[in-house]
Amino acid sequence: MNKISIKSIIVIAVITGVVVLGLMFGMPMYNVWQQEMTGKAEFSRAEQNRKIKVEEAKAEKESAIFRAEAEVERAKGVAKANEIIGGSLKDNKDYLVYLWIQALYDESNSVIYVPTEANLPIMEAARFNLNNKHK
Repeated sequence: MNKISIKSIIVIAVITGVVVLGLMFGMPMYNVWQQEMTGKAEFSRAEQNRKIKVEEAKAEKESAIFRAEAEVERAKGVAKANEIIGGSLKDNKDYLVYLWIQALYDESNSVIYVPTEANLPIMEAARFNLNNKHK
C-alpha cells in the first residue's frame, strides 16, 4: 500500500509540476494573445465609428443639397408670382386705386394723408400740439 501511495504522490507531483510549468510559460503567452485581441477589437470599434461618422456626414451633405434645391424652387416660384403680379399691375391704375381703397377700408383707425398738387402730404403737426395743450 505504501508503494501505491508513493506512486500516487509522484504522479500528482509530476502533474502539478507540469501544470505549474505550463502556467509559467502559458500565462505570458495568453496575456500577449489577450492584448492582441483587445487591440483588434478596439481598432475594429474605431474603424466602425469612423465609418458611421462618414455616413452621417454624407447624409448631412445630401440633406443640405436637397434643402438648397427646395430653396431654389421656392425662389423660382416667388419670382414667377412677382412677374405675374407685376405684369397684371402694369398699366392698371384702376386696380391699384381699388387695392388702396380696400386697404383704407380695412384699417379704420388710421390717419390718411392726402397728397397736394406737389405730391407732398399735408402734415398735421399742429393737431398733436392741440392735443397736448388740452391735457
